[in-house]
Amino acid sequence: MADSTKDPESELEGGKMPLLDHLVELRTRLIYAVAAFIACFFIGYALAEPIFRFLVEPLHQMWAGQEGRRLIYTALHEAFFTYIKVGFFFAACVSFPIVSGQIWLFIAPGLYKHERNALLPFLLATPVMFLMGAAMVYYIVIPLAWEFFASFETSGAGGNLAMTLEPKVDQYLSLVMRLIFAFGVAFELPVLLVLLAKVGIVSSDGLKSKRKYAIVVAFVAAAILTPPDVISQVLLAVPIIALYEISIFIAQFIEKKREEEAATEDP
Repeated sequence: MADSTKDPESELEGGKMPLLDHLVELRTRLIYAVAAFIACFFIGYALAEPIFRFLVEPLHQMWAGQEGRRLIYTALHEAFFTYIKVGFFFAACVSFPIVSGQIWLFIAPGLYKHERNALLPFLLATPVMFLMGAAMVYYIVIPLAWEFFASFETSGAGGNLAMTLEPKVDQYLSLVMRLIFAFGVAFELPVLLVLLAKVGIVSSDGLKSKRKYAIVVAFVAAAILTPPDVISQVLLAVPIIALYEISIFIAQFIEKKREEEAATEDP
């Protein structure tokens, strides 16, 4: 028989902590997080050229064998600030696990053991799902979108003016980062919904009843977050809807497991 006099605070990793100690701990975690971001930024800036070449590779593959293709910049500082953006983009992606780890180390001592066990898998799943979304953008969405945009070029035959695609480096980078961010955030949907189902805020039945609204919201979000072409919008909306359905399935599994545990504990 369990000891009914057991103090619930004993399940806390750190127990009670004075306010001053909380502030000192918060300052320490913030220093580590900012230092990690700054270090990753300088590394990203040092590697800005190969990183940018990697991001441009889908365009390079599309233009393979064509002479005279190029990227341009029209302001003296444009290329420099493009590399600065690359450094920030690299730092945001690479330092995220470190920053989230520092956040976890700050809040974990104030959580009960079962709360830590429940939240830790979601913390680990967040960068994995973001990486999956970014990979889908780079290997599937971008090649198709670039082919679509390049299809508007004209040769200038018959006395007409030619239309030639010459992307600016800053605009190209901004578009790629926007797509990666949009798909990365969209792929976090199962993490959020499953976490809400875990704590009992949403249910599988509630998600099913809101399915038609979720489909509309998915296409609206895709229209806002992606360039104005049907290909990238559909390629974002369809995975969001599929991930929503997967979240319903996982929520059903969580509810079933919760009911089994309740039945086991109930005499």
